[in-house]
Amino acid sequence: MADTSFDLIVIGSGPGGYVTAIRAAQLGFKTAIVERAYLGGICLNWGCIPTKALLRSAEIYHYLGHARDYGLSAQQVGFDGAAVVERSRRVAKRLNDGVTFLMKKNKIAVIWGEATLDAVGRVTVNASTVAAPKGTLGPGSYRAPHVIIATGARPRVLPGIEPDQRLVWTYFEAMVPPAIPKSLLVIGSGAIGIEFASFFRFFGSEVTVVEILPQILPAEDAEIAAFARKAFERQGIKIFTDAKVSRLEKRADGVSVRIDGKGASKDIAVERVISAVGVVGNVEHLGLEKLGVKISRNTIDTDAFGRTNVAGIYAIGDVAGPPMLAHKAEHEGVVCVEAIKGLNPHAIDKLKIPGCTYCQPQIASVGLSEAAARAQGRDIKCGRFPFVGNGKAIALGEDQGLVKTIFDAATGQLLGAHMVGAEVTELIGGFVIAMQLETTEEDLMHTVFPHPTLSEMMHESVLDAFGRAIHI
Repeated sequence: MADTSFDLIVIGSGPGGYVTAIRAAQLGFKTAIVERAYLGGICLNWGCIPTKALLRSAEIYHYLGHARDYGLSAQQVGFDGAAVVERSRRVAKRLNDGVTFLMKKNKIAVIWGEATLDAVGRVTVNASTVAAPKGTLGPGSYRAPHVIIATGARPRVLPGIEPDQRLVWTYFEAMVPPAIPKSLLVIGSGAIGIEFASFFRFFGSEVTVVEILPQILPAEDAEIAAFARKAFERQGIKIFTDAKVSRLEKRADGVSVRIDGKGASKDIAVERVISAVGVVGNVEHLGLEKLGVKISRNTIDTDAFGRTNVAGIYAIGDVAGPPMLAHKAEHEGVVCVEAIKGLNPHAIDKLKIPGCTYCQPQIASVGLSEAAARAQGRDIKCGRFPFVGNGKAIALGEDQGLVKTIFDAATGQLLGAHMVGAEVTELIGGFVIAMQLETTEEDLMHTVFPHPTLSEMMHESVLDAFGRAIHI
């Protein structure tokens, strides 16, 4: 008979769940993980990874169209939409296989099915609608004194704009389109919406974005968001802010939409609609209400170490609230397990969690925006450095972008960093480390950055905040 007793059970195998399970195994816990559909969760299979594969194909196609700018020649440039999608699925499969390997390597039992908490320490797993992979345990009753919920989130659905998998898509359908639509409406301009707007625009779709708030990319610094908006509009993306979809009517092979803005309305017709208005935590059907686990706004309430109000039950990742990011989930899981082990880990500081949007141009940030810093009543210094002043950016043909840093004027503490432009999703890690190490402006000024690199702009933005920029 299969072993049904464990030290720790994780429900959900997304980035938060599988990393949590691995760390638990490293610390000597006899560990199991429950999954109902995809090892690696939404991120590896239908989110972070395959979308980046799609965006990479779009980026290369875009560069091929500008070959002459680099002294090159490319004739009969085209694309095969099905092959683009197939490549992204191969990438996802490779990562899925990698998680399977990691589970075996770390001797983590994989239980396949739908989990419900019957009582503290007791998990019932029912059969999944997805066929179980070889080597997994099946439905049954399992026990563990520690149960960590890492069930993630799903797309939010707006009344009247319910996805139908044909004309109105979520990110699931948008990742495997049967064809590139000639026209597309994206509702919502957060990271998911903007990434898909960028992808489909580069492959020729006429793209319109509607955002209910005054700026696109609402979580970003206003100056960075404004810069990005101008770049998107130059690419031909139509953007409506302070606007909403008030009517959506489906046709045979298209959708008629009314967009209401301030003092005006506009009717448009598109082939497809992507609803990208955020996500909600997967808190249902877990038995949490019966056990008295506190839930607020579709996410589980936890303390800084993933503990819920019920001893022995924990939650990490998207299901535990914003920011709903894979790297936040992973770190939360490690902190949670180390706290259970009694290692006294540092609580996660959400202000030091970076956010990245992989559109063209890329956007990345960490810490306070300028508006948020001022709202706290801080006396601040802001530094800016444009890509046009950087030799590497010019050599790459990527001279449009901006690096912005925000410091406390009195102490020199780095409060925030915000970037838009080529490869900023890679550059932001430098500022994240600086904030984690409580670096001041003096430390950054004394740091020698390599030349020629895009990272030199990070240095220059710091210098600019204190009136010492060299190359502008």
